[in-house]
Amino acid sequence: MTGIVIAIDGPAGTGKSTVAREVARRLRLAYFDTGATYRVGTLWCLKEGVDLANADDVANMVATMNVELHLSPDNPRILLDDEDVSQLIRSDTVALTVSKVATNLEARSILGDWQRRVIALERDGGFSDGRGVVAEGRDITTIIAPEADVRVLMTADEEVRVARRAGEGADAATVREAVLGRDRQDATVVEFHTAADGVVTLDTTHLTIEEAVQAVLTLAREAQDEIEGSGEAPA
Repeated sequence: MTGIVIAIDGPAGTGKSTVAREVARRLRLAYFDTGATYRVGTLWCLKEGVDLANADDVANMVATMNVELHLSPDNPRILLDDEDVSQLIRSDTVALTVSKVATNLEARSILGDWQRRVIALERDGGFSDGRGVVAEGRDITTIIAPEADVRVLMTADEEVRVARRAGEGADAATVREAVLGRDRQDATVVEFHTAADGVVTLDTTHLTIEEAVQAVLTLAREAQDEIEGSGEAPA
């Protein structure tokens, strides 16, 4: 019996990371922020002085970087060459340049294959001992894990999304560019504003975090009931 896979997509500032992590914590699942793979790839390129406009060099770098993921929702961490870079990948410098890696189609393909392997491992074993994984990002419901047991696209009004990120204490202009600028650039390679067939849209504009968490937990319970009723293991 393999575990449940919950996929959550959406633009920045919708609350998807907070919700995904809390859902994983309550269900005792692994928590996988796939966006961190693009961020750590960006950080690695910056550290090594790679020209982010050189698609081949960027792809080669992300293919060979030494990264270790720790997917506990209570303390998710990412190590690059044995250094904990969990905070460094959240810097303004990385936030404002990560789309150069995320929109590099070759690098995106390499990182996408890695993400699929991680999700498969966590579905079958890994951190959660086979209970499953909550994966969040831009294309998890459509490209990376289209067969996930629960697929959710989280949305929210643009100004609400910017305000939420600004409320985290960052410079307002930097936040706006990091949120909306990255959305515009990433939208050139993946659709994450409109739900695909079979994907549930969850508009968090007027929802609290707890309300959004409960909505996803309800979908997870329904999926688990359906799985148990059919006698089949999750996808």
